[in-house]
Amino acid sequence: MIPPSTDLDPGDPAGAIAAAAKRCSNWSRWGSDDVLGTLNFLDAGKRREGATLVRRGVSFSLAQTFGSDGPQKGWRRRTNPVHTMLDTGVDAERGGQGFPHGFGGADDVVFMPLQASTQWDGLGHIFDHGMAWNGRRAGDVVTSEGDGVTGIETAASAIAGRGVLLDVGHVLGSDGELPDGFAITADHLEATITAQGESARVGRGDLVCVRTGRLTRARREGWGEYAGGDSPGLSFTTAGWLHGTEIAGIAIDTWGFEVRPNEFDSAFQPLHQVAIPHIGLFIGEMWDLDALAEDCAADGVWEFLLTAAPLPVTGAVGAPVNPLALK
Repeated sequence: MIPPSTDLDPGDPAGAIAAAAKRCSNWSRWGSDDVLGTLNFLDAGKRREGATLVRRGVSFSLAQTFGSDGPQKGWRRRTNPVHTMLDTGVDAERGGQGFPHGFGGADDVVFMPLQASTQWDGLGHIFDHGMAWNGRRAGDVVTSEGDGVTGIETAASAIAGRGVLLDVGHVLGSDGELPDGFAITADHLEATITAQGESARVGRGDLVCVRTGRLTRARREGWGEYAGGDSPGLSFTTAGWLHGTEIAGIAIDTWGFEVRPNEFDSAFQPLHQVAIPHIGLFIGEMWDLDALAEDCAADGVWEFLLTAAPLPVTGAVGAPVNPLALK
């Protein structure tokens, strides 16, 4: 196993964040009015490339379920979805719905935090010192009425193209899983690409999926601290890789994307603090990559068409998604 990187000063989170933010900034790269960030890399050519990858006609949903038995525990008022019926078959049988000629139906409603299960982080989700994506003041972007600038609806038609799975859990882990606290570095990502071969290459406009095996373990052992506790994840030192590869988005099978505990003595999600407001990177969390990983390992093909449109909730800073990988 490749050891985690120690190329950072754990006692200086502020300095590391400031340096990475300056080094990896995409502010004004696509103009002062840009709302798409790295999704600008995902152009028509990348979508056509993704479409050519559908050869067998098989598809995989990369979403966890949205139910009351999910991983959330109420941290910062994040709860599991609450699903309630408004009309049922019982109502229809009893003829109390008020429709003529025996017509009946069922209807329902759901209450949920938009990041309760498989989701995208939008560009209005994280700020750095009160600044949002592209150098805007956070208070000018997100108010009590929501994100009026980079709301998740701006990405509704953009996220479809070449997907690639990096199964770091199987390449570097034990029995397909990385231990909690394992910081995935750029070297680890490149080692996984090398091990998996040409179809795992990563470049401009790609949608990268990283499997750690953390969700696999949660399903075997119970949710425990899956939502918010210790976990494998990306090292802060991958900020340069995320910026330099010019990927359009990245998704992972963990709750927090980056390694937890974080690598600094005192910090909270420092990679988020660089990746979203400065790189403009779309981050997916709590994706279910297990079945796709098994198929990719079986046929040796790690690339596929990925469609992952967020639910276009107007002004939302994140949204549920049912990603589909087609091979």
